[in-house]
Amino acid sequence: MIDYENLLIIGSGGREHALGWKISKNQRVKKIYYADGNGGTYENIQILPTDIRKLAEFAKHKKCYTIVGPEIPLSLGIVDLFDYEGIPIFGPTKDASNLETSKKYSKNFMIENFIPTAEFQTFNDSSKAMDYVNKLDYNVVVKADGLASGKGVFVTNNKQEAFEAIDILLNTRTFGESSKEIIIEKRITGEEVSIIAISDGKSFIILEPCKDHKRIFDNDRGPNTGGMGSYSPVPNITSEEINQFSKKIFEPTINGMIKNGSPFKGFLYAGLLLEEETRKPFVLEYNVRMGDPECQPLMMRMESDLLEYIIAAGNQSIDSMKPIEWKDKYSVCVVMASKGYPGRFEIGYEIKGLEKTDKEDLTIFHAGTKLNNFNKLITNGGRVLDVTSLGNTIKEAAIKSYNNVKKISWGNNQEHYRKDIANNLI
Repeated sequence: MIDYENLLIIGSGGREHALGWKISKNQRVKKIYYADGNGGTYENIQILPTDIRKLAEFAKHKKCYTIVGPEIPLSLGIVDLFDYEGIPIFGPTKDASNLETSKKYSKNFMIENFIPTAEFQTFNDSSKAMDYVNKLDYNVVVKADGLASGKGVFVTNNKQEAFEAIDILLNTRTFGESSKEIIIEKRITGEEVSIIAISDGKSFIILEPCKDHKRIFDNDRGPNTGGMGSYSPVPNITSEEINQFSKKIFEPTINGMIKNGSPFKGFLYAGLLLEEETRKPFVLEYNVRMGDPECQPLMMRMESDLLEYIIAAGNQSIDSMKPIEWKDKYSVCVVMASKGYPGRFEIGYEIKGLEKTDKEDLTIFHAGTKLNNFNKLITNGGRVLDVTSLGNTIKEAAIKSYNNVKKISWGNNQEHYRKDIANNLI
């Protein structure tokens, strides 16, 4: 099945740790390298995810099959380079990655391919953007066109908040070149859900649905983050709705990318909103990689061998695979972050209490951690740890995660986490 005995996972977050943790259960994989990994991953190599040429040299030398975690290397064309060099890799090309790297591209793509999405306009002039908002009779969502680590989206409740978001993005340029152009779209109310598929460029398999909590504070308050927690499955998503997502969203997306000359191979993430009254699905955004923190509960629940599906997708034979098997359990992931995230925060605090956490039905995936010169585990990022549990009910899983979160600390109350992950189901 696998020509290459080693694996290279590119990235340093909880998603990459979770992918490696799951794939390590495949006995045919001898060694998993991480570039550049974190304090919870082994065989870390000191090559940055952005140094794509050095990564290609390493993968060729060590005979690695490569899986790309984050979006930045994809936007730099790492898959194009590896394909040119004949090195096996799983992920979309630079052109296919436009689905995430440019919201303007993705919104226009959805319109062209009759994929449901909120009505929108694009702007690069703040005065024109504010004039447009001023004439609307509904609230809006303001988004940076480019990559902003999940933080360039402002869900506004009134015109003043919309004006402030426009000012932050176009005038202050908080996200640099990523916000030289913005999207203003109609705010639709309803339930958000994350649907991820494994695609081989022509066919795909949809994974079980997840729910991500993006705001920093309880009750969905405060600015957006990369994600403060997640759970899977989402109980009120029916099989009929999943079939609808497949027919109305994923099929036209995959076929549209073929038509554009950029077949999509990799993890395709659709952030959906189910309209409150009709439950009609609208695409809020695409990601061109596995979600984070959605990956963590998915990996906890997946019974099947993930690597087999990745290899099949790489070989354009995903349609020959059996349906993925899942544990009949719930999984809840609670993200422990540095105090101050997604704004300014401090790093370098020793993490304590991990040895006290449960060993059964619980995995702590590392994100912003590293080992210091004294081999002590310290904080090294905004999102630090992903405390991820399994339970027979969503309540049981949530209680287990939170019981273990309380055993972990760093600094003097320097950790922050939401206390309401999955609360809407308990």
